[in-house]
Amino acid sequence: MYDDIVEMAGESPSWLQASGVLFTDAGMLIFAALMVWVLWRSRTSPTRIAVSLLMPTAAAIAYVISEGAKSVIREDRPCRGLVTLVDCPPVGDWSFPSNHSTVAAAAAVGLALAWRRLAPWVLPLALLMGFSRVFVGAHYPHDVLAGLVLGSVTAWLVFRYLKGPATGIARRLTAHAGDAPTQPMPRVRPRGDSKGPLLPPRR
Repeated sequence: MYDDIVEMAGESPSWLQASGVLFTDAGMLIFAALMVWVLWRSRTSPTRIAVSLLMPTAAAIAYVISEGAKSVIREDRPCRGLVTLVDCPPVGDWSFPSNHSTVAAAAAVGLALAWRRLAPWVLPLALLMGFSRVFVGAHYPHDVLAGLVLGSVTAWLVFRYLKGPATGIARRLTAHAGDAPTQPMPRVRPRGDSKGPLLPPRR
């Protein structure tokens, strides 16, 4: 399957090749921009901000797990000795699972859980980004599939087990901020009256 996809990529029109090369990295920027937008959209609600912060948290955790798996499994890249759309990464930059696919899936699932209306857009975007990693020759299909599963499961677990605590912390912090005592305005005497009753200050 890898050979068929890479061969198809080599025979594709130049504009499609350029689009594949651009999207394989630009997809990360798209997901990052969407996360920032969702955070900005949630800025008026501390609880929503807390939940939205789980998106980059899930992506970061998924990336760390993916890197750990790479260092243990140590699968070499499929592009060694082949002409592909992008330069083959150096030896030691292992292939399984795909970091791009892992982070894309974690970001997409996180965005979908934070704001469900984004699901029809971000989930296909993650699949397309995963396919682009095979299209440009950087990964085997099973590298991408493993990355998509790893990222999706990680994001789901993060939201499943950290959403409640994050929301609770945000609510407690908000409640404490609202209960902060305010300093009363000092009372003053009327001008020229040193013995008169104290009056509240004019606002």
